[in-house]
Amino acid sequence: MVRLIVSLFSRLSLTALYRWSDWLLFPLIYYVVRYRRRITRLNLTNSFPDKTAAEIVQLEKQFYHHFADVIVEIIWSYRATHEQMREHIHFENVEAMEQWTHLRQGTVFMLGHMGNWEWLPEIQQHYQDPAIQHYNVYRRQKNAAVDRLMLQLREQRSGKDCNIEKNDLVRRLIAIKHSGRLFTLGLVSDQKASPKNVFHRTMFLHQDTGFLGGGEVLSRKLGFAVCYLNIVQFSRGVYRCRFDLITTDPASLEQGELTERYARQLEQNIREQPFLWLWTHNRWKWEHLQQ
Repeated sequence: MVRLIVSLFSRLSLTALYRWSDWLLFPLIYYVVRYRRRITRLNLTNSFPDKTAAEIVQLEKQFYHHFADVIVEIIWSYRATHEQMREHIHFENVEAMEQWTHLRQGTVFMLGHMGNWEWLPEIQQHYQDPAIQHYNVYRRQKNAAVDRLMLQLREQRSGKDCNIEKNDLVRRLIAIKHSGRLFTLGLVSDQKASPKNVFHRTMFLHQDTGFLGGGEVLSRKLGFAVCYLNIVQFSRGVYRCRFDLITTDPASLEQGELTERYARQLEQNIREQPFLWLWTHNRWKWEHLQQ
């Protein structure tokens, strides 16, 4: 059923889908279902203590409008060609990133849930060196139909066998390193960290925040270059993704420094366009419970 619905709606133009987003999806999510509005309001209020209550509500609505847009953009991309995608997602500094990849065999892109992160696998179509293969890390979805659909969407962008399940990541990366293949890896690194899984703590958006250490631990252990993927929106449905180097030698940094640099770049990225971040995620759950 999920695939049928996506297949039918993906036949519409993106302009038509945006109308559907404005007239039906946003009101449904925001006013009727009220999807995670309490968490979103709390996250925004704590992250921007200088904003008035009215400004927080305005930002909240901006976010939910974008959230609805991301859903229809994902549906549209089900049938979109690579040529069509080039009109909506632009990658900057790709040549430099390829140089880092040749230098260290692999480059890990650390990013946040900014813009439309599901379009990141399209980077495969922008490499000048065909030897470089892009991989995505994903968490298996609880709904089997949704899981199959998301895997199919990513495979359409970067190829078969390019999705690495989170629990299989270390084994796959070691195998890739031993094979000598050139690769890039997209790693969304802003998920909630439970108390036992916190690798690094820092003040982030005015809140004491625990970060996971997967990107840093893997890159230090295996010697890969690391960059931050800065995502901004030029206009509705048009994103710019810029690769900003964090380090080509993770082992030369003190423990926690790489994650700290990532946190600072992500924070700046969010402050530029706050509505692009996924505020519905309960990232500070454990911190709130301790208060």
